[in-house]
This record gives sequence, C-alpha cells and structure tokens, in this order.
Amino acid sequence: MNSKPNPSPGFWQQLWRRWVSPVATGASAGAGAKSSWHGWIPIRSLAPRHRPRILKHLLTLKPEDRYLRFGYPATDEQIARYVDGLNFERDEIFGVFNRRLEVVAMAHLAFSVDPQWATCAEFGVSVASHQRGKGLGARLFNHAVMHARNEGVSMIFIHALSENVAMLKIARHAGATVQRDGSESEAFLSLPEANLDSQLSGLMQEQMAELDYQLKMQAHQFREWLTTVQEIRQGVRDARHTSHKP
Repeated sequence: MNSKPNPSPGFWQQLWRRWVSPVATGASAGAGAKSSWHGWIPIRSLAPRHRPRILKHLLTLKPEDRYLRFGYPATDEQIARYVDGLNFERDEIFGVFNRRLEVVAMAHLAFSVDPQWATCAEFGVSVASHQRGKGLGARLFNHAVMHARNEGVSMIFIHALSENVAMLKIARHAGATVQRDGSESEAFLSLPEANLDSQLSGLMQEQMAELDYQLKMQAHQFREWLTTVQEIRQGVRDARHTSHKP
C-alpha cells in the first residue's frame, strides 16, 4: 500500500479552489475517465459495522437488478452469504448514504488474491432503483478507479452481462476495452501510475465524505432524540387527559 503525502495548508487551498475543475481519475488522466468536484457526491469507504446497511441495500434490489449485479438471479440467502463474505481488510467497499444513513449505492473493488495478478482489481456496483439517473454508478466507478490507482493497481477488470448496458457504457466512457462473448462481456481499463494530484484528490474526498457522514449521523441521532421527546410528551398529555376523566 502506498504511503499518503502530508500536504501543507497551501496544497489544500489550491485543491479547494479547484472545486469545479475536473480531477483526472482514469485511463489517460486527461481524456476519457474524468470526474468533477462540481455536483460532488460523498462516497465513503465502508467497514464491517456497515454490513446490515449493505445487506438491506442489496435485498431491496429488484430481481432484474440482482441478475445484472451478480450475473444470476441471486436469492436473499445468496446475497446474505455474499455480504457475510465481504473482506474489508483486503478489498475496498464504497457506499453512498442518504440522510437517513441508508446505503443507496455501493461498489465493491476486489483486489486479486493471485500474486500473478497482484496489480489487478475487479469492480462491481449496484444502485437503488429510486436513485437511478443521478450518475451514481459512474461516480462510484471513477472513485474506485482513483483509489485503485493510488493503491498501485494497473488494471481494473469488469465482468458483466452483455445486457448490462449501463455498466458497459460507464466502462466505455472511461476508456475501457470491452470484449463481448455471447451473453457476457469483459471490460479492461489500464490505469496510469498515481501522482501527487491523484493522491491529494483521493485524500480530500475521503476526508470530506467522512465529514458528510458524521454530519448525517448527528442529524439522524437528533431526529431520533426529537422523536423520543415527542413520544414522551404525547404520553404525558395522554396520561393527563386520562387522569382528568370522571
């Protein structure tokens, strides 16, 4: 794993001023896979404690979406086994949370366990049906590409059904080579070496996503506390009303 730089305040100021400037993340660091800070979406690395939220997200996928995500009509039991088997120490799992701290989109960047392919990783993504059309899949892919690049990965691999048009479109847009073999397709995206810009961009996105998550967590806890207070007050009012009855 590459060591991360310790940037000076000047670096952060320069990067912040580039909020609406494109950040290179993909194949050619200038053409193809680019992301922009404009309309930024907080993407956070997930941990084992998020398994229940991951499971809930995947179980809400419609049968056709499960088929496209896993390549077969995954049952609830199969999805549960997949979530239980997630290796958070080896792989990276990214998620997008709504204000209720529900996972509405997630990506799995699986690093190769074969030493021969140590610099390769596989990408998979799922997006809740009510969140489609917002570009979350593409944002998650760009984020995974930048993270993989900073971790020394030289190639990202995508195995998808040929009918998964959305995923293959994301791959092609990023500059990946797509090979179709009947009902299945494979996409390969070569990554350039990490540089200071990609490392600082990745670090800043991680910190901002963490801040966004903490703010949502505090707001969620406050809403729960407020609901509890309102229930207590209602209980007191009901008790008073009952006590004053003849």
